[in-house]
Amino acid sequence: MSVAKTTQREGRRPRAAALLLALSLLLRPGARLEAAPVWTVAGAGNMATARRSHTATLLPNGKVLVAGGQGAGALATAELYDPLAGTWSAAGNLGTARRNHTATLLPDGKVLVAGGDNGAALASAELYDPAAKTWSYTGALAAARSNHTATLLPDGKVLVAGGDYGGALFSAELYDPATGLWTPAGIMLGARRAHSAVLLQDGRVLVAGGDNAGALAAAELYDPAAGTWAPTGALGWARELYTATLLPDGRVLAAGGDNGGAISAAELYDPAAGTWAPTGALGGARRPHNAALLPDGRVLAAGGDNGGTLSSSELYDPVAGVWSATPGLGAARLDYAAVLLPGGKVLAVGGADGAALSSAELFVPSAGAWAATGGLATARQLHSATLLPGGKVLVAGGWSAGPFASSELYDPAAGTWAGTGALGTARQAHSATLLADGKVLVAGGWNGSALTSAELYDPAA
Repeated sequence: MSVAKTTQREGRRPRAAALLLALSLLLRPGARLEAAPVWTVAGAGNMATARRSHTATLLPNGKVLVAGGQGAGALATAELYDPLAGTWSAAGNLGTARRNHTATLLPDGKVLVAGGDNGAALASAELYDPAAKTWSYTGALAAARSNHTATLLPDGKVLVAGGDYGGALFSAELYDPATGLWTPAGIMLGARRAHSAVLLQDGRVLVAGGDNAGALAAAELYDPAAGTWAPTGALGWARELYTATLLPDGRVLAAGGDNGGAISAAELYDPAAGTWAPTGALGGARRPHNAALLPDGRVLAAGGDNGGTLSSSELYDPVAGVWSATPGLGAARLDYAAVLLPGGKVLAVGGADGAALSSAELFVPSAGAWAATGGLATARQLHSATLLPGGKVLVAGGWSAGPFASSELYDPAAGTWAGTGALGTARQAHSATLLADGKVLVAGGWNGSALTSAELYDPAA
């Protein structure tokens, strides 16, 4: 189970300036004083190159590959983190500096990096071999593209669709790891970027909505067996910035989004019939909201924006095909983190409503309602939230009046937050990777400029 968040345009950052200190965690009444910090800068070392908005790929051997991104410009460097040694090492340079690319872990353990931009959209693609620690060019895309989707298919091939090249693209291509070549994957029926791509249970890929000088309603279906695109029922409402949730029965729920303004319409895609059908409107229009698929198959939509930050939440029942209002969030929130906990509850933490929030709430499916839970010591938005193997949730960094270093740990059993050591460097736009041993690697990010530093969080310390 996972929590899906709507696609957001890059560059949306809160205004501000000053750093908040992690000391505020210790000064909060009732906060637990750690005997020692469990973030270790030495344990994670420093990357050789400052970067933000980079890709971080967890490899089968437990190491983490960080590649490309943005420094003073697009970057070609790549680095490898070894959690056993706690060190970074050069992972060879990409042949081409790039950002806004896709990185796909292939079944054989190699990593495919495709497209992106470097002043202009790129057609090149490269393959990282963890055994040799080398990059090599692989067949080039027929069309340069950035901001595209890349979907790993059940047969191990990779479908790249749409994207941007000074305008939205309608082409699609298929990468075959066995030959190292791209082949045309048919022509999409419409140019699109910032669209959704959902791998259906039968192996087909549903591409829907998005943008091409305006929100789109068109949807299409890629069949890997036939290698063709076929029209499928169009969305009843053109939309972007919506949530698309694959339901346990194989249908896809599209809800909310934007079409010149927030919309409330929701619809359901039936792969067997190839049609979208209205399934009851949300009680309120919303965009950049969160959608959580609950263990019982229902979908929770909460928060977002509709000319103002929203506190409302709604629950979709796929059996009845209706939305029902739930008691609202205790606070209107946007840019918050939503985490599905092991017991089926949903934790909503932080976010903003004009200013950063410190409150947190739990949605309890059995009661169909939100309940207050312990608040953060430090208000934050655009932070990272990582579910740890033991069921606790680690929140790190983010923004309030600027990027900051504090981190906090949520204990679902007690419903409380505790300070858990400060990051050595305040940061946002960093990567946070859960390692095989349960540790969390935070790398790079931004703090007035791109960062080289990386840190390791040890929940056992």
